[in-house]
Amino acid sequence: MDETQCGTTNHEINITSEIESRREKLKSLKEAGLDPFKEVRYEASAYAQSILEDNESYINKPVKLAGRIISKRIMGRASFAHIDDGTSRIQIYVKSDVIGEELYNSFKRYDVGDIVGIEGEVFVTHKGETSIKVSAIKLLAKSLLPLPEKFHGLKDTELRYRQRYLDLIVNPEVKETFITRSRIISAIRSFLNEQGYLEVETPILNTILGGANARPFTTHHNTLDIDMFLRIAPELYLKRLIVGGFLKVYEMGRLFRNEGMSVKHNPEFTTMECYSAYSDYNDMMDLVENLFKFCADRVLGTRKFSYQGVELNIDGKWRRVAMSDLVKEETGLDFYALTSSELRDGAIKLGLDIKETFTDGEVLYEIFDRIIEERLIQPTFVLDYPVEVSPLAKRKNSDPRLTERFEFFIMGREMGNAFSELNDPIDQRIRFEAQALARAAGDDEAQMMDEDFVTALEYGMPPTGGLGIGIDRMIMLFTDAQSIRDVLLFPTMKPRLT
Repeated sequence: MDETQCGTTNHEINITSEIESRREKLKSLKEAGLDPFKEVRYEASAYAQSILEDNESYINKPVKLAGRIISKRIMGRASFAHIDDGTSRIQIYVKSDVIGEELYNSFKRYDVGDIVGIEGEVFVTHKGETSIKVSAIKLLAKSLLPLPEKFHGLKDTELRYRQRYLDLIVNPEVKETFITRSRIISAIRSFLNEQGYLEVETPILNTILGGANARPFTTHHNTLDIDMFLRIAPELYLKRLIVGGFLKVYEMGRLFRNEGMSVKHNPEFTTMECYSAYSDYNDMMDLVENLFKFCADRVLGTRKFSYQGVELNIDGKWRRVAMSDLVKEETGLDFYALTSSELRDGAIKLGLDIKETFTDGEVLYEIFDRIIEERLIQPTFVLDYPVEVSPLAKRKNSDPRLTERFEFFIMGREMGNAFSELNDPIDQRIRFEAQALARAAGDDEAQMMDEDFVTALEYGMPPTGGLGIGIDRMIMLFTDAQSIRDVLLFPTMKPRLT
């Protein structure tokens, strides 16, 4: 039996004992006037990654590094350890006859997890491992809690998300994911800046919901004594800037939607929205293709890569297909040839719950959304959405039931959304009024009437192409991450019960 009579495992007893031991060591250090937490800085002269990548330039040369002890192996009067300085992990070799008996005995009492500063010379062991022969070592911070066991690591997914700092310490590949995230965001900015887009900032606290159909988070401004909403989209502010005379603008930042959570959804997430005057949704398709290829070239070095075991190719011209054509291709239902009742009956036979109030456009969208979307594995632009689900997009001249809108999909996931933006203030008011009626009838995802935005359109907005991309999903794609939580440093979590 591996438990004590009170139900506590030997492992838990060992952990408790180690925590007590570490606190005793800290107490002894303080009593000796060696409190490590009083250290204020340590100036390193080199980094582990540079040494490992170009060891010939460092061999037999003195270096100073600072980092966390990740492993430690005591061998009498000489010891090996590995430290992680934030760039990589490197082996250190500590000998008592080099650093002195007293300092060596102090080093032996250091724990895995402690943060140290070292000085020494770079050399290569007889096994070929680049290492540092330590001539001086100093404790810079004491770790009072033990790291997860070496051979088990931190595998508990929920704990990894809750204690991301611990996840980053013991799982180096996780840090690489977030380094890649930063590189992708930097690449997006570089691409858009080179295309002449101006980065701007718009309010996160909004008095009116707009720019998307979504349930908001509500808060209260005490001084103004008004309810406000965390933004669900920056769209309406960015289009005001196009009215004001900017030709190309973009914003990258957090949005907040009080909706379900899944491997694809987190209540707060990062998007990029951009708007270009005198453009349409065809220009936005070109922009998407070029942006994804630019980021893949810069971050991955290839446009062909694997995601969750599926080979993807984002090179070349992406498929562009109308929603009605996709529905006909996949189900045989022809939006243009069938009567309303025939289209409705066909959708019901497919197992869909079609409400009596649904228009033909809503039936078309329901078929696509429920049946076809998940089948779109390779990059695909789906065009010409029904006007009922596109309150901010311009109608198609050839069929006013549809709009010049596309969403693009990879691995069956929507990655972004774009319009030829509606710039007709009369039509915009009618659509806002329809949304307001839906909201009053209980649809808490419908948009509100935004009188000021209609006023802005009445001053005149040029033909404009607009685009929004889910940055987290893009990063998931490029880092082969299965869940959105794997690309968010601190995903939303339900508090643990105490």
